[in-house]
Amino acid sequence: MVRIARRRTLAPEETALWEHVTRAVSRLRPLPVKPVEPIAVAPEPAPESPPPPLKAPAHPPARMPPLPARPPITPLAPLEPKMRRRLTRGAEVDARLDLHGLTQAAAHGRLISFLRGAQGAGHSLVLVITGKGDASAYLHGEGGRGVLRRLVPQWLAAPELRTVVIGFETAGRGHGGEGALYVRVRRTREGGR
Repeated sequence: MVRIARRRTLAPEETALWEHVTRAVSRLRPLPVKPVEPIAVAPEPAPESPPPPLKAPAHPPARMPPLPARPPITPLAPLEPKMRRRLTRGAEVDARLDLHGLTQAAAHGRLISFLRGAQGAGHSLVLVITGKGDASAYLHGEGGRGVLRRLVPQWLAAPELRTVVIGFETAGRGHGGEGALYVRVRRTREGGR
């Protein structure tokens, strides 16, 4: 049995949007012109009455409102050189979170909770340990080696954590190196901090 796919009709808003988008589009290459053979046409009899004039549409086509402007996204700030030197010389972080052995969902939830708690406690620099990953993660359906190591930076840069995270970068060797991140936590404005 052969099924024929039906085309759905576009809503007026979709049609207006499509016309708006394609207004400035032009072909890269012109279509080839096929020679037209002349066709003998018999003369038409004169119409009895003229056709009625075409009426302009009662309402002009709806124009799509412009898309709202995106708020500017400020880039995340790296650690200051002075802070980086202190950490290299053995300074401690305010708090640490170890995500070893967690699934993506559990790690994501724990990370958000930890960072909001650190912000509430007034911490300015925390350490998030992701680990470097191992081959067994692939066998458990986690998508391969070092999944958390790849995903945690994406989560930290996500809009939902912009009110909490100022910036982050790879930790120094003494704190885990490539398997950990220093995260700068934004201070809350409550309480005059």
